[in-house]
Amino acid sequence: MCCRLRLKTFPPAARHGGIKRPAPGTGIKVHFKDSKGNHVKTIEGNEGDDLLSLAHEHDIDLEGACERSVACSTCHVIISPEHYDLLPEPEDDENDMLDMAFGLSDTSRLGCQVYLTKELDGMTATLPAATRNMFVDGHKPTHH
Repeated sequence: MCCRLRLKTFPPAARHGGIKRPAPGTGIKVHFKDSKGNHVKTIEGNEGDDLLSLAHEHDIDLEGACERSVACSTCHVIISPEHYDLLPEPEDDENDMLDMAFGLSDTSRLGCQVYLTKELDGMTATLPAATRNMFVDGHKPTHH
């Protein structure tokens, strides 16, 4: 159990010492939208990348105050309904944090817990209008 949790805590790139991005047009596409439905950015990632890490890498305003420890809801995103059902069920700790998320919807997930697979190509992740940071309001971790 502890190894599984550790793997979920740190993105694959951090565990292996580097990030190799897919060539343009060959990666798994994720579209980010703001809370009003406006397109923010489309990015391409690798299988196994999590949404929070990709958002930080591409300067998308997704907070992640607890740095992937599933102890907050600041990386809350709303997943496109057609892709939501392709994700594994959230674990209890994620559900507990989602209960505290601002603007919770039927397709809400924590971005740190959404790992890309080929089936998720073309997924949209919508950012909520606000987040609830129980640690330090306004704190934004820096990308390592």
